[in-house]
Amino acid sequence: MDDPEYRAGIIDLLGALAVGELTAFQRLAADAELAPTRADQAALAGMAVAEFHHFEQIRDRLTELGVALDDAMTPFHEPYVAFHANTAPSNWLEGLVKAYVGDQIATDFYREIAATVDDDTRALVNDVLAEAGHADFVVDRVRAAIDEDPSVAGRLALWGRRLVGEALAQAQRVAADRDALTAIIVGAPGRPGMDLAELGQVLSRLTENHAQRMAKLGLSS
Repeated sequence: MDDPEYRAGIIDLLGALAVGELTAFQRLAADAELAPTRADQAALAGMAVAEFHHFEQIRDRLTELGVALDDAMTPFHEPYVAFHANTAPSNWLEGLVKAYVGDQIATDFYREIAATVDDDTRALVNDVLAEAGHADFVVDRVRAAIDEDPSVAGRLALWGRRLVGEALAQAQRVAADRDALTAIIVGAPGRPGMDLAELGQVLSRLTENHAQRMAKLGLSS
């Protein structure tokens, strides 16, 4: 990484991911206490452990780059705090939908950015963003709850819309506030990035992926 601007962008990317993975671990561990059964508690605890292992991978890579973990993570702490403060689930089902829908919007966003980086960084990003067992578990529990009480669907659909709005707002905030991260996305001389049309397509894909996930849950988007 001879280009200082590119290096700063990669550090930003890894710092943002580190905050996301650590926060996901903490939240899933806390949400496990809301689970109605011991089996559900164990399932969420397992997901939390997977998220922490992902965090460790990023931490180790930052160490290899000679970057202090706190220095990389601190710029992204406030946006994540704001997102989670604005989307605190009030019950077990809202927590499940948030873990599946809300977090995956951020996952999609960072995967899109990873498409423009070097092979090693892309491989790490794709690895830590790999499915940690959320999907099948969440879909099964949410659909079962809707079958038992169809009125649940309307409330969770509204919740899902709130999640996507907050997640996209925070993603845009991060991109706008961090010039080095933005430089990775749009590129630089000798290092092509995305043009405006491609950026528009990214936002469209994020929205489409959200709609597909909501549909899998049996919810309208």
